[in-house]
Amino acid sequence: MIRRKTSGGRWLGFLLVTGAVLMSETDANAQKIAVNYDESKVGDDKLPDPLVLENGERVTDAKTWVDKRRPQVIRLFETEMHGKSPAKPKNLSFKVFDHDDHALKGKAIREQVTIDLTGKPHGPTADVLIYLPASAAKNPAPVILAISFTGNQELCDDPAIKLGNVWDRTSKKKSVAPESSRGKSSSQWALEKTLERGYGLAIVNYQDIEPDFPGGIEFGPRPFFPKEGKDDWGAIAAWAWGLSRVMDYLETDRLVDSKRVAVMGHSRLGKTALWAGGSDERFALVISNDSGEGGAAIARRNYGETIEHVNTSFPHWFCENYKKYTQHVDRLPFDSHMLIALCAPRPVYVASAVEDRWADPKGEFLGALNAGPVYRLFGKQGLDVSDQPPLNAPIMRQVGYHVRSGKHEVTPFDWDQYLSFADMHLKPRS
Repeated sequence: MIRRKTSGGRWLGFLLVTGAVLMSETDANAQKIAVNYDESKVGDDKLPDPLVLENGERVTDAKTWVDKRRPQVIRLFETEMHGKSPAKPKNLSFKVFDHDDHALKGKAIREQVTIDLTGKPHGPTADVLIYLPASAAKNPAPVILAISFTGNQELCDDPAIKLGNVWDRTSKKKSVAPESSRGKSSSQWALEKTLERGYGLAIVNYQDIEPDFPGGIEFGPRPFFPKEGKDDWGAIAAWAWGLSRVMDYLETDRLVDSKRVAVMGHSRLGKTALWAGGSDERFALVISNDSGEGGAAIARRNYGETIEHVNTSFPHWFCENYKKYTQHVDRLPFDSHMLIALCAPRPVYVASAVEDRWADPKGEFLGALNAGPVYRLFGKQGLDVSDQPPLNAPIMRQVGYHVRSGKHEVTPFDWDQYLSFADMHLKPRS
């Protein structure tokens, strides 16, 4: 067993802020569930050891992790949390409906692509917006693939971007976003800085893959594949699977260095990015921004959002088997440190915000910290510290982490760290 330390935090209410969208993280029933912000009441401080095989033998080298233990951990997450996702569809297809070599006044190359997610008639599609530095015409560029809460047109005010869809959760119908939404979330994305640093930025709206409400399954890819029972894949697994389908396209794009693609998400989409990176080894780097419960935060900590809150407010996110742990988190055969460890030896960055107590910044730090033993099997350095770092003081090794001042959102400070971390791991060495 691995021992953990705890320390205090600050206040956060129950609003999720990302782009121009405000989403309540709790419904009326979940708000009746007690919320603990007292570190003396976080519960058991013991975590499952990622380096013990199911037969009790200890993992002592990278080969045993890769050949034996990692498949076991993947299977645990598939069976007990995310559900089992299908393989790449045989007839997956892409349609590039826009290409401009002189976008953003010549600073970038713009592409827009529609992905036929299932390869089946009348299946769901997702539009991907890609900006690449102009230099990608000669040298394929590394790309940060981000999953977004809003239509692609909110990235910037480029009038050529196709207007995305907006879902009404009550009527379960979608409509086209208004012209006034163009560039509405630009402050969240640092597009120009990303391009200047030599990276492309690709985004896809998560609700293009599957709408985010109970019953949204009927509009996404899941009905097009056989059901698995109580370990049938949930919405977060569907969104992560959609990111893998975007990766399928990026591998065909001659302007993209597909060996250097990072995946990034915020909040519930940070959870999504971690599962996408953990389950699909093609992603070269993984970024989790304020992912909280079900993401980087240790689930065994009774602090802020808990499994009970998640399964009550968002019963569609995870597979049916995950409901077994609503009142019995101590029986969970894994925790977030093992989710992060699935990315090893690839680099992972976990970010927290000090006011985001709902997402449990200390728990996010502990998730990243306790993935370290798996990274060390590969001769890589985890966080390798004893205490959570001070505010706005990033740690950047093979595992990166910061806790910044502020609330639950993506900020310019976050992007600065992600780009510096990418420079460490994705930029070609001269």
